[in-house]
Amino acid sequence: MTEEHRHPLRRANVDRAKAQDAPDTPQTRAPAYRLAFTDDDFMCRDELRPVRLQLELLKPELLLDAHGIQSTIVLFGGARIPAPADKHTARTKTLADLSRFYDETRTFARLMTEKSMETGGVENVIVTGGGPGVMEAGNRGALDAGGHSIGLNIVLPFEQAPNEYVTPELCFNFHYFAIRKMHFLMRARAICVFPGGFGTMDELFEALTLIQTGRMNRVPFLLFGREFWKKIINWDALADAGTISAEDLDLFRFVESADEAMEVIDNWETAPAREHVPGREEVEDHG
Repeated sequence: MTEEHRHPLRRANVDRAKAQDAPDTPQTRAPAYRLAFTDDDFMCRDELRPVRLQLELLKPELLLDAHGIQSTIVLFGGARIPAPADKHTARTKTLADLSRFYDETRTFARLMTEKSMETGGVENVIVTGGGPGVMEAGNRGALDAGGHSIGLNIVLPFEQAPNEYVTPELCFNFHYFAIRKMHFLMRARAICVFPGGFGTMDELFEALTLIQTGRMNRVPFLLFGREFWKKIINWDALADAGTISAEDLDLFRFVESADEAMEVIDNWETAPAREHVPGREEVEDHG
């Protein structure tokens, strides 16, 4: 077997170089002549969406595997929450008051990364959405500990860029929200949700639904800021209405500080994925 056949990436690069070195003729300048995987216009066709979805799933997976990342600690939270030093720039007093969670996120990420480094940085690696606010605080805390962290950025209509604290070789960018959310949860050892808006709640409820329905193992699921979350979501009303079961309220815990979160995670009783959804059997039996 030749060296090129042992290294498919090298073979593809050789072919790409040869194609670029082809004589300049009307035929070689035509779009049809381009290698399919180097043809941006072709790759962005609607019919190629399944291929793009697969690529977005594969690229981060292969790179995380190459870095030996085995488990992650997921941090969700608002992009608009400022650092305490910048809380005077917050557009509302409530947002300014929530700035304390920037420091709690940063401290938690530092503590967890110190723990991660005991495993060589392959377990309990901090992962955020790679943006500002709580996300920035998470990546910053990991850097404070001298460790690495992951950023899963998303392309948005307005200008955005990864925060400066994400480990560059673990900084990814996504077009598809669905694939990005898969990567948040595929290695999740714990999920920590800080105050946030629509995006944070979308991530919170999707992850919680996967655990509720048994599609995902039960992992520590922490909501930082009881007062905020109790005000935003009437959890008890959902149980009283019967749209969720009382047992579903045990799938998560409220915490207020980084130290409390570390303690809860350390003492969380691990459990496999649910085999049935509480309350669903009664509905089916009377159906």
